Amino acid sequence: MAYRFDLIDLRLFLHVAEAASITHGARRSNMSLASASERIRAMEEALGTPLLERKRRGVELSPAGSVLVQHAQLVMLQLEQMRGELSGYAKGLRGHVRLLSNTVGMLEYLPAALVAFLSEHPNIDVDLEERPSQEIVQAIAVGRADIGIIAGAVDPAAELETFPFAENLLVLVVPRGHALSRLRKISFSLALQHDFVGLGTGSALQEYVNQQAKRASRRLKVRVRLSSFDLICQMVAGGIGLAVLPEAAARRWQQSLPIRIVALTDAWAVRHLTGCVRSLKSLPPHAQRLVEFLRRQVLPST
Repeated sequence: MAYRFDLIDLRLFLHVAEAASITHGARRSNMSLASASERIRAMEEALGTPLLERKRRGVELSPAGSVLVQHAQLVMLQLEQMRGELSGYAKGLRGHVRLLSNTVGMLEYLPAALVAFLSEHPNIDVDLEERPSQEIVQAIAVGRADIGIIAGAVDPAAELETFPFAENLLVLVVPRGHALSRLRKISFSLALQHDFVGLGTGSALQEYVNQQAKRASRRLKVRVRLSSFDLICQMVAGGIGLAVLPEAAARRWQQSLPIRIVALTDAWAVRHLTGCVRSLKSLPPHAQRLVEFLRRQVLPST
């Protein structure tokens, strides 16, 4: 019997293609590595041609795999459009929106916004993932996600539609009693003389801070990496190191922890968060509703 592709196969293959890794693609699909590998092998056998080129550090799309990605993206887009158009007739039919965001948007602004949106729209589900801004723009441009929240402006060459989302200020967080705690402001290059506490590998914000250290021709000495702003503030309070965090998060934890906020004089510390889509009109109705909601939630500077 010939193997027939199903939606699980197509969604899995899109995740593998985007992550350039079967392991990471399987994880995003909530599937075991063995099951994901077997599904991809069956797809390749059914087509009689490789879909992926296995490399030492991941996988790359073969010519046939690139064609499959294009068709899979169209199928998923049509499915979302169908769900959106039928949602008014079938209350049980659920819509799915793929939303990518940088670290600050994901941890500081989107949780509250999504609570309000999902409460108003019980038939819409949102798949939220953290990515660096450059990867988000690329994913939106090729249709791998519906909506993106990035830091900074979008390259005009990407031809995306954008809208303002929030303004964010990055600050230096130091332990109370630290030599720098008496300062009101400091340049990042001077702060790099000290140890730091940071976010985990792969964090969009941490990658951004790492880039600024490289531009200053200094090494960022990170003693421990953690998964959230509150854990980082606790480590800073314990004297393990300094941290660069959004001002809103730092002020929130300053109320209960012995930490101090020192302003950064660097221009890159002021960041504008921008929403982006490939085309609002071509988005499924569910995704259009979320975009309209987020545009109404534009937040002032923190």
